[in-house]
Amino acid sequence: MDFRDELPVDHRLATVYRIGAGLCGVALLVFGCLGLADGLAFFSTSGEHVAGLTSNGLLSLISIATAAVLIAGAVIGGNTASTINIVVGTLFVLSGFVNLALLDSGANVLAFRIPNVLFSFVMGFVIATFGMYGRVSSKLPLDNPYWRHRHPEGARPETAQPVAARLLGAPEARPGITGPSR
Repeated sequence: MDFRDELPVDHRLATVYRIGAGLCGVALLVFGCLGLADGLAFFSTSGEHVAGLTSNGLLSLISIATAAVLIAGAVIGGNTASTINIVVGTLFVLSGFVNLALLDSGANVLAFRIPNVLFSFVMGFVIATFGMYGRVSSKLPLDNPYWRHRHPEGARPETAQPVAARLLGAPEARPGITGPSR
């Protein structure tokens, strides 16, 4: 099974996925490079301040690796970028919870503090939102490729109008009534 054949393609949405992955990837790349440029200790649990957050060499390296994944998704584009955004965003949120539990312990190898945890949550939700945009909702428009993929009976031309009318709550046409409406 080829993953590219599994989901529909919408070129308008691919731009959103690319922009989201690219912007978030560049922000993480800058943060990681600033941390490495400062020559931070690799496994320091106290960390040093970089761009308002605490960091160490390991966190800087992980930020650069994550940025590379997001930028690669932006270059590839399409559903791949969307999926990468959703996965990376979810991992950011999970990382926020894990690191919240590890605050003030010796296992805090990424030198996280509360601002880092909040950044992880916010960045995770932003990245995931870029990935889910136009893909996950109960109110997708009827011409959305993801809606058509989930409702193949409504995508056929001969049945598209009645299914759409029923989904939107419009009354069905009654046979025998013709002529212009008053």
